[in-house]
Order: sequence, then structure tokens, then C-alpha cells
Amino acid sequence: MDTNKTGFKAELATLINRYSKENDSNTPDFILADYMTDCLNAYDKAVARRTEWYKPVPKELPNNN
Repeated sequence: MDTNKTGFKAELATLINRYSKENDSNTPDFILADYMTDCLNAYDKAVARRTEWYKPVPKELPNNN
């Protein structure tokens, strides 16, 4: 497991808890941190796929017959 991502997730859970953002949904802060991290990962995947989709098509070389 990437310790940098684990550290981020732990800090995110702490931040959620600090501002009591878990109260409205009655969901533990660590579960919300997991969810938000998953959302960021899904967004990264979508951006990568979008970038691949819009790559320019290579031009064909002229036929020198």
C-alpha cells in the first residue's frame, strides 16, 4: 500500500472529523475519507481515458506510387 496515499486518507479523515462533516450523514469519518479518495481515483482514471480518447490520430504518409 502506498504510504503517501494512506497518509492522505488519514489526514482527510482527521479534517472531516475536525469540521464534523460526518454528522449530517452519520457516517464515520474514515468511511467518508475512503469514499472521497475513491472518487479522486475514479476522476484520475476518467481524465486519463479522456486524454487517450482525444489523442490526435497519426497522419497517413503519402502514397508515393
